[in-house]
Amino acid sequence: MREVWVALLAWTWLASGSAEPLTLEEALATVAAPHPDRQIAESDLALARADRDQMASIQDFRLFLDGTLAGGEGEFGGWRANNLGRVVARKPLFDFGRSSQAVAAADQNVAASQTALFHVQSLRRIDIMARFFDVLLADMQYAADNEFMAVAYVSWENAQDRFRVGKISQPELVKLEAEYQNSRERREASLKQVRSSRQKLAHAMYRPGNLPTELAEPDLPSNAWPVAEYESLLPWVMEKNPRVQVLQSKLAAADARIAAMRAEANPMLDAEVVGADFSRISNTRDNISAGVVFLIPLYQGGRVDALVAREMAQKERSAAELEKLKLELADSLLLTLQEIEWLRSSGRVAADKQIEYRDWALERSRAEYELELKTNLGTSMADTQVAALRRKQVEYQLALALARLEAMSGGSLPPLGGAAK
Repeated sequence: MREVWVALLAWTWLASGSAEPLTLEEALATVAAPHPDRQIAESDLALARADRDQMASIQDFRLFLDGTLAGGEGEFGGWRANNLGRVVARKPLFDFGRSSQAVAAADQNVAASQTALFHVQSLRRIDIMARFFDVLLADMQYAADNEFMAVAYVSWENAQDRFRVGKISQPELVKLEAEYQNSRERREASLKQVRSSRQKLAHAMYRPGNLPTELAEPDLPSNAWPVAEYESLLPWVMEKNPRVQVLQSKLAAADARIAAMRAEANPMLDAEVVGADFSRISNTRDNISAGVVFLIPLYQGGRVDALVAREMAQKERSAAELEKLKLELADSLLLTLQEIEWLRSSGRVAADKQIEYRDWALERSRAEYELELKTNLGTSMADTQVAALRRKQVEYQLALALARLEAMSGGSLPPLGGAAK
């Protein structure tokens, strides 16, 4: 009986935590925590913004010092210094598409990174939900397995007394001990899952080392939300899906980069103001000058063509990835809608009927126990817990399927009748 009491003490320790149990809403609020997944996405966004600022700075005013230390022999002989110092102010006026297309490409990359960050947050919400539900299910599974083990232990303990007086054979006693050991093994595995599921939830919330002890049973109003048909949801998903939008932004960025590369053959026009000082006086030199500087590329070899070809290849790859993603999304959407329909129409009904049957069986076992006809009350109680566990699994699985559908749709589902998300 010692191991039963140890199990009960362990369960009491796990169930007794802070006075306020952790709610699903509190767990989901940690989606804003600096989780590594979020930090990676934020770093990608910061990098994209820095690239955009760099492209935009091409048109910035520039001021620099230009100097030459030199000497030479003049017309009248003698070696003399011919030093030059200039302060140059230059402002690009027109580059005929270079910078504007480069900035447009950078803007698209920023948009892609922002969408990717939003998608990471959606995935984190789903992960936190899943880990939260895992803890609740692990607790219920442990309670059921612990009850089964207690029943098996009592049966084995009673069988030892009957064996000593010769009422049962040794093989029967060994069989009952084997059943107890199997139940004990399952209980130990469940206890490990109780601990590991809490650690996974703490990591999902980015609270490593701060394992939650007690969780509140969540209300899941979204499980009653109506869902549109596949045919009407598909175009919405194809338009709103974050991964689709990321690839579309990458394609637009590729088009802008190609245009910027092709603009390398266009002229450039800058305004320039120069203030200079010379060590050798000359009437042909200006201490202050202003003008317009233009550059017309005549020949650049195969550099631009190679850059354009590389960018075209990358664009074709992104386009193929987009088409593949759309096919995968169509399959995922169908499977998710089928899962929701199956859970609502069949999963709930089957689980409810199982609970109804187990409640009836428990009442019968309780009555038989009171009349001392049978001693299977403990088993009936454990079976009732398993039936309740199955019902919770259905609701949690349904909540996760709806959350995946929402994330697939970019965070919102289209209005349906009078109920719009």
